[in-house]
Amino acid sequence: MSKRQVKSAAVTEAARLDAVLLTIVALLLGVGLVMLTSASIALAERGTGEPLFYLQRQTLAALLGIAAGAAVLRMPTEWWERSGLMLACLACVLLAMVLVPGLGREVKGSTRWLMLAGLNVQVAEPARLLLLMYLAGYAVRHASELRDSSLGFVKPMLLIACCCLLLLAQPDFGSAVLLAAISLAVLFVAGARLRDVTLFVGLFVAAGVVLAIASPYRLARITGFMDPWADQFGSGFQLIQSLIAIGSGEWFGAGLGAGVQKLFYLPEAHTDFVFAVFAEEFGLIGSLLLLALFGALVFRAMQIARESAQRGRLYQAYLAFGIAVWQGVQVFINIGVNMGVLPTKGLTLPLVSYGRSSLIVTLIVVALLLRIDQENRALAARARPRRRRAR
Repeated sequence: MSKRQVKSAAVTEAARLDAVLLTIVALLLGVGLVMLTSASIALAERGTGEPLFYLQRQTLAALLGIAAGAAVLRMPTEWWERSGLMLACLACVLLAMVLVPGLGREVKGSTRWLMLAGLNVQVAEPARLLLLMYLAGYAVRHASELRDSSLGFVKPMLLIACCCLLLLAQPDFGSAVLLAAISLAVLFVAGARLRDVTLFVGLFVAAGVVLAIASPYRLARITGFMDPWADQFGSGFQLIQSLIAIGSGEWFGAGLGAGVQKLFYLPEAHTDFVFAVFAEEFGLIGSLLLLALFGALVFRAMQIARESAQRGRLYQAYLAFGIAVWQGVQVFINIGVNMGVLPTKGLTLPLVSYGRSSLIVTLIVVALLLRIDQENRALAARARPRRRRAR
């Protein structure tokens, strides 16, 4: 095969998109739009007079996310690797800007949003991705230092700790926990010593306990989660309604649109607690199928990470692995909150819950996985003729 034919084959291979990953994401996005309509239609009609208000906004966010993902898909991942420090600085600026009076927008006691280009952006979402890109590059550049000394682990975690403090100041405890979990997982896989990771986890847990005890708001949320029936019409109300919805679904659910708890009983039914609505309408069987889709998404991301590592593309491997951890932990936290296993954290169910910032960033993340997979297959296509010549 000539060099021109090799190049043509590689280009053709790179032009293909991962059909498995696209199918999983399309199914989850479709389920999300359907469930958003079911969970929000009564709330939207009462609050705005437009039953499809939230669906229209989420659909627009999906289109923006697809457009942004298409742009990311055209960019080589090496560019993100080279820009790691700049991306980390941008993440810190975003997290700090939201706390500046007059810039950050407060909703229900939390200041987490910035108005950018006419869109209300929850800054924790893009900041999380930017910091992951930085960490993946740091893990490659400082691999030996990360394995051989505590300093190699402490330096990036100091940055992550500062970002977590900025998140807690919003307050957004759930995003801080998620960011810390992703960072620790990536650095550990990259070679960080177990004792360093364990020490940081212990410090993080201790700090969380102190913060919970020092804040009546956080303490009330924790005690409400442990015994919601102690304050049925106060801190425990939301969780009780969620448990009623999940229990009412039984094996096969009440049917699409036939759920009752979303009708002004379950607060935030279309955002943090959309899984409870899904479980009520589709039952245990439907819930297990939804979990299987999320499991397939995480598994495919892990496969892409492994394929990258096998080809010596460590930055791409760490980035894909971090994305897999991100999606898996976020799903676990959201569903755990809905089922009363974890205290309320305020994290969306990826691609399903209403949340425009989350949806746009998640679709960009999917585009990154598609790009990494494209590059892997292009490299494999170039390598095949070389192996044939060697034989």
